[in-house]
Amino acid sequence: MLKIAPFHAPPRLLLGPGPSNVAPSVLRAMSQPLVGHLDPVFIQMMEEIKAMLRSVFVTKNEMTFPVSGTGSAGMEFCFVNLVEPGDEVIIGVNGVFGGRMVDVAER
Repeated sequence: MLKIAPFHAPPRLLLGPGPSNVAPSVLRAMSQPLVGHLDPVFIQMMEEIKAMLRSVFVTKNEMTFPVSGTGSAGMEFCFVNLVEPGDEVIIGVNGVFGGRMVDVAER
């Protein structure tokens, strides 16, 4: 039977556009047990995060909430919530992501 040793990544300082180093506090948080999205502890944590986001964005809007997703998901989220049919938008296309936003805007 083939025995494979566990992988241990050597320490690196990553200075590129990504992947990037993770803060030790994030690594500690990621080592905690998972909590389901309907767990009362999760719901309380989400309420605290929403309150902090309202403070950051200087708003009292109760619909302020984090969305987990890629950068493209974030850009699409903004488009579909800010652009209405008939609106004109300017999109700089210099690669895949600009082209993707053109597709989103056209839809």
